[in-house]
Amino acid sequence: MTITEIAPSQVNVGFDLRRLSPNLGAEVTGVDLCAPMGDSEVDLIRDALLRHKVLFFRGQALDPDSQRAFAERFGVLTEAHPIMEAYAEDHPEIWQIDSSTFKGRNDIWHTDVTFVERPPLGSILRAVRVPQFGGDTNWADLEAAYRTLSPGLQKLADSLTALHDGEAEFNEILREKGGESRWEGKLFAGFEPVEHPVVRIHPETGRKSLFVNRGFTTKIVGVSEAESRHLLDIFFAAIEKPENTVRHSWQAGDVVFWDNRSTAHYANNDYGNFRRIMHRVTIRGDKPRGVTGSLV
Repeated sequence: MTITEIAPSQVNVGFDLRRLSPNLGAEVTGVDLCAPMGDSEVDLIRDALLRHKVLFFRGQALDPDSQRAFAERFGVLTEAHPIMEAYAEDHPEIWQIDSSTFKGRNDIWHTDVTFVERPPLGSILRAVRVPQFGGDTNWADLEAAYRTLSPGLQKLADSLTALHDGEAEFNEILREKGGESRWEGKLFAGFEPVEHPVVRIHPETGRKSLFVNRGFTTKIVGVSEAESRHLLDIFFAAIEKPENTVRHSWQAGDVVFWDNRSTAHYANNDYGNFRRIMHRVTIRGDKPRGVTGSLV
């Protein structure tokens, strides 16, 4: 059972799905994420995620327990973050992103945790407290970004790999914690740059996407520093083109589920001293595969 093309007025197993752009984003209504879900409902949401990459659920009443239960239907959950502390001891999978704390404002385009060998499959973000104005989040379609490149540049990108590193963002926090943390059950004691293909093949759809981001991609491998900077600027510009993005204005209770293998996102820092609190859960992913079919 799959979702193909669903107009706003059509219903499938109780779901309404309204597309927000040709390639990226869909608002899902008619579903209570707190309620138990059958396998057919989970499959429909998974299919919609693969098609639209970002799913928006308004007016949900999730709490930490029900957010975890919903996320676990789609895979094994990771720890909250390789570096940042978990929300609570009984919820080691939830990262509370609080604008009043260090690193609580994420106004740089990034794909979650690409500085590890197996970046998350997807992320589920819940709005706990929203500011009186501002604080929207934008998502970019990495598959559409790849398609905007010229054929010659696509061919070049297909052959490239890049380094991803979290040191600049998180090394200070890791030092304060005594130089060690945990991720996917293993000790995370320091930052070693990891190499990922510049063009990633989606493990479920087979589609190509630009798998680089401003937050963690530091260098193209095998080229000069100047060439690397110019190539990354070209790729970042393609990712961040407005027509390749969708924007969400949060209300308390909103839940957004995105495919971390084919999207990047940016949280607008435009709400002054108002406090913004979000709870994020991530689902364990696989090692990115490049165009050649081999793992980098």
